[in-house]
Amino acid sequence: MKTSKLILGLLFSFILSAAMAQEEDYDQEPQVRSVFGKHRINSGGYGAISNKFTSLDGQYANMVEVYGGWYINQWFLLGLSGAAVTNDIPVPQEYSAIPGENLSYMYGQFGLKTEYVISSNNAFHIAFDLMTGTGFTTQYDRYYYREGASYRNMPYQEDWFFVAEPGIQLEVNIFKWMRFSPGYSYRLVYGSNAEGLSDEKLSGHSFNLALKFGKF
Repeated sequence: MKTSKLILGLLFSFILSAAMAQEEDYDQEPQVRSVFGKHRINSGGYGAISNKFTSLDGQYANMVEVYGGWYINQWFLLGLSGAAVTNDIPVPQEYSAIPGENLSYMYGQFGLKTEYVISSNNAFHIAFDLMTGTGFTTQYDRYYYREGASYRNMPYQEDWFFVAEPGIQLEVNIFKWMRFSPGYSYRLVYGSNAEGLSDEKLSGHSFNLALKFGKF
């Protein structure tokens, strides 16, 4: 975990630098420069949907995240986030809650979401983000409803733990109300007790594509 702690430390340093670098005069009304024009702005709020390309236990994981909140003075977002895996991640037989059954892992996380944006008024700019909160894993039968196995009591082996996910994004102001943000983040998990899913197996890199909508 030394590498992950180093990554977390570096990203926190970037976030702190970004916060200290905000020197805009907010007594004036700045203009947002986007690909399709210039627009006057004030503090507002926005929501976002992001697709995260990552891995769990060495297997590819597609995770969808939805978040949003209050955008303060055109540089700081304070909000909430929730994300969950959408694809099938098979549980190895040695860790299956029901021996002989083909179960799948479910992973989710939710918590506080913050973003620090540098030069938000520019059409292209950088944003640093951080999610801190709770994560969980379970085992379940992905084809439960198709097979109609109503006798099964699911989910199995539910486990909860702490998650911190710092990241960096390149933001593009498409319109005054929409932004496109490709980015990178690193998920850090602490306290997992699930069978076969250590902190190291749940932690990992993520490449993200996000669309943001709202008043910037």
